[in-house]
Amino acid sequence: MPSFIWYTVAGIVALTILVYFLQEKFIFKPEKLRQDFTFKYDIPFKELFFDIAKGVRLNGLHFYRQQPKGLILYFHGNTRSIKGWAKYARDFYRYDYDVVLVDYRGFGKSTGEKNEKDMLSDMQFVYDTLLVQYPEHHIIVYGRSIGSGFACKIAADNKPRYLILDSPYYNFRKVVERFLPILPVKYVLRYHLRTDKWIRRVNCHTYIIHGTKDWLIPIKHSVALQEINPNKITLIRIQGGGHNNLPSFPEYHNFIRDILKY
Repeated sequence: MPSFIWYTVAGIVALTILVYFLQEKFIFKPEKLRQDFTFKYDIPFKELFFDIAKGVRLNGLHFYRQQPKGLILYFHGNTRSIKGWAKYARDFYRYDYDVVLVDYRGFGKSTGEKNEKDMLSDMQFVYDTLLVQYPEHHIIVYGRSIGSGFACKIAADNKPRYLILDSPYYNFRKVVERFLPILPVKYVLRYHLRTDKWIRRVNCHTYIIHGTKDWLIPIKHSVALQEINPNKITLIRIQGGGHNNLPSFPEYHNFIRDILKY
């Protein structure tokens, strides 16, 4: 066998091993906060802590109204922490909704080792805790980018009022395969986040918002998700929208307003 083939095979094997053991560093880009960090915002809020298990504590923020119409449970993307994502709470707070954002393990002040099974279980713990305070039919689950997988799983296992997916993926493996087509991603990846599987079990109406010029997760992912159940899934296209700038479009805010008023 020619030497260049050996080098190619060896390179693929090395990359495969690297991706397998270091994939969390490629997938998640958290901002870590000191435990004594103080959040400051100009709308009423309180800090939340969810004690999941020994060594696992999730940090959250709760922006609240005196007489809320409901609750938005917001699952953020793969970067930063709730300190930065909290600015999006205004998109819902202005329509008299409470908003809760939670940091995943290793983000912000949240602690614990990451893995898909436990992180999904964490989000169910958060949901169950919030059910003590809010009627389930007043809860809207919102998932942004990587958070869309967590949001979809929660909606599939529970009965919220609506599910809103912002720039979601068909399943996470499809995203990774697009950037690493030479690797056996199916066997290497430990995070599959099967939105395509879970969305089939979602009973509430689902709204998908996606930019037509999203280069990271192309809109074809959302088109494929809508095709799974067109009668219960509404796809909202933001013309010219990318992956990280949908809130800069007036159409995005108009659609959020229209969804929340029902």
